[in-house]
Amino acid sequence: MNWTLEVVVVPVSDVDRAKAFYAEKLGFDVDHDTKISEEFRVVQLTPPGSGCSIVLGKGVVDMTPGSLKGLQLVVKDIRAAQTWLVERGVEVGEVQVLDASGPRPARDGEDLDNVGFVFFSDPDGNGWAVQQISARD
Repeated sequence: MNWTLEVVVVPVSDVDRAKAFYAEKLGFDVDHDTKISEEFRVVQLTPPGSGCSIVLGKGVVDMTPGSLKGLQLVVKDIRAAQTWLVERGVEVGEVQVLDASGPRPARDGEDLDNVGFVFFSDPDGNGWAVQQISARD
């Protein structure tokens, strides 16, 4: 039996602001924006190439906006991803290496596969990591 994670709900305070951030700044595809009533709205967005989407909304989840931490995206080139995010106006940290000694700045020319990361937050403070993994078995 396969178990696939296909949706993660991200708690936000302003659905329109969050939708704009994820769609316009991060380039997520807007799958649908469904308003069922004044108290219930669901916006589903999917990162390009991902099999898992996020859902933002009103009346969707009982979590404090900004309380979700540790969401992770994977890219083949962390330096290119960091540059792309900066160019789109996302406040993102420098490329870091996470290894046995803890986080440290990445060095020029260093192999970053599996250990290269950048971190950013959405407008509500939900925390995201981006990791470099260029090849999968």
